[in-house]
Amino acid sequence: MARDFMKVYNEWLNSSLLNKQEKEELLSIKDDPKAIEDRFFQDLAFGTGGLRGVMELGTNRMNRFMIRKATQGLANYLNKKYKNSSVAVGYDSRNHSEEYARETAATLAANGIKVHLYPELMPTPTISFAIRYFKCQSGVVVTASHNPKIYNGYKAYGDDGCQCTNELADAVLNEINTLDTFADVKVGNFDELVKAGMINIIGDDCFNAFIASTKKQSIYNEKRVLNVIYTPLYGAGRKCVTTILKEDGFESVHVVKEQEWPNGNFPTCPYPNPEIHEALKLGIEQMLAENADILVATDPDSDRCGVVVNDNGNPHILTGNEVGIVLFDAIYHARKENGTLTDRPVLVKTIVSSDMANVMAKDFGVEVRDVLTGFKYIGEQILFLEREGKTSDYLLGFEESCGYLTNTDIRDKDAVNAVMLVCEIANHYKLQGITLLDRLNFLYKKYGDFKTALLTYEFPGLEGMQKIKDLMLKFRDPKVVASIKGVDHIGDYKKGVISYKDKEVPTNLPSSDVVKFFFEDNSTITVRPSGTEPKLKIYVLANGEKRVNELKDLFNSFVK
Repeated sequence: MARDFMKVYNEWLNSSLLNKQEKEELLSIKDDPKAIEDRFFQDLAFGTGGLRGVMELGTNRMNRFMIRKATQGLANYLNKKYKNSSVAVGYDSRNHSEEYARETAATLAANGIKVHLYPELMPTPTISFAIRYFKCQSGVVVTASHNPKIYNGYKAYGDDGCQCTNELADAVLNEINTLDTFADVKVGNFDELVKAGMINIIGDDCFNAFIASTKKQSIYNEKRVLNVIYTPLYGAGRKCVTTILKEDGFESVHVVKEQEWPNGNFPTCPYPNPEIHEALKLGIEQMLAENADILVATDPDSDRCGVVVNDNGNPHILTGNEVGIVLFDAIYHARKENGTLTDRPVLVKTIVSSDMANVMAKDFGVEVRDVLTGFKYIGEQILFLEREGKTSDYLLGFEESCGYLTNTDIRDKDAVNAVMLVCEIANHYKLQGITLLDRLNFLYKKYGDFKTALLTYEFPGLEGMQKIKDLMLKFRDPKVVASIKGVDHIGDYKKGVISYKDKEVPTNLPSSDVVKFFFEDNSTITVRPSGTEPKLKIYVLANGEKRVNELKDLFNSFVK
């Protein structure tokens, strides 16, 4: 049943909790029913990725009231499950992130839940670390990762430091759905709750422990000769990244000045994603001007790492898959060399990440665990190994969107960890007279010319949601499937089966709205809606650029 969005709008407009500026914001759209509908036709969805949306007033937006409501739902869940619980809270450089983190802390503490709050912006992986360090039952980080500046978000975590599982997200959502946005939320006075000891401001001990844990991930004890350019893209990475590189012996590290300090408006990179050229432009210019060896970049919450290699004066941006391949190759050989490789090493990757890793793993004798998109599923595999007493088997987890992790003290992707390792590996090859790109090309020659591409289509608003649903149905339509030449079998991860011509095999993965086409020439196409933005994503993997372009053109024609 469709929601009466005008009724909800008027309830908000007449709330005594709105300040003058908020009331004026809602009054500014009173004659625009389309804008009112878009802001109020639904509540911002809370899922395994928490909340994410545009920062405006409304139930379908990120604002202090939706933060409070989500936090009250989390508090109700925790208080029902635990006698005494605690939550680690952090935030990144986005506009309103600190404010939303304080709202989160004050709501939790008002509900009798102890809060450990970072006193300054920190990378997302430090919150995952803090959950385990303080033995918390949950965690929250206020961030919209690499989204444009108008977005913010709210990631929630379980007691193992992983982002919400489906079960936890559903349980919290059930609590949220029982709440009135204004009447049912407890909010205390932040300063008084700090004085009362309900909000603990995290000290240097946790930060120092995080750095020490990251340093343990080092794989090469060699002289550091690499010249590094680093950009935090106005985000939370600067303190941790520069600290770990210094601790690891890198002396020639230069930060891109224009992008060094936190700024939620991201003036020189409107889309602060370390995968794209525009965000890396200033860093590339500095890398070439200073003849540095490498540029490393972290996104605003410093859980994603981008890499650019200086190839004799030509900047070469490595894809997320390529960085994952280079990390896997180096970590495997380094651990084999130093005697820390176990009898049954494990690589964890997502189903949309490069299958080149699977080919390499077969050669190395490494088990590959392919999981659904979302780093929580990689973190979950670390938990499984931990329960078996086999965390030392874990080599690396990676996803194509520039997320990597080797540190089992953390259960989310970690760009601080990744930057240190990428710099160590690049340094290792520099000592041999080659670059990361040279090593990557060697691997392509040995294992196959695996190339990848990502197609992204944005469909905003209520109509956009329906468009994405219709397209996912289209890609499951037998007539459409039959029209695609060369398809050998199809994975429907919503149904949980991989369908061959003569049989169906279970995926043994949680249900997810994903369709994957497996072609006779070993190319693959994976289609899924984004979990955090109104977008449809199509992942292309094929042998050689020509085949990649053929498949891109084919699937473009289905969407447009």
